[in-house]
Amino acid sequence: MIRARHAGVAAGAAVLLLLTACGSHGDNTQSPAPASSTDLTHLQKLVEDAESAASSAESDMARE
Repeated sequence: MIRARHAGVAAGAAVLLLLTACGSHGDNTQSPAPASSTDLTHLQKLVEDAESAASSAESDMARE
């Protein structure tokens, strides 16, 4: 159960990263809007935290 939750967090962070990278999709938009470096840094930290949590959960499950 914990592993599934951590996998969900990691997947959610990946979706956020993809959505940010896509930018806005208005009718007059020819290319995606670039994400700010602050946004990318924040999302990268979210992904790293999710991966760390998933790794910790896997270690805990292996000990049980």
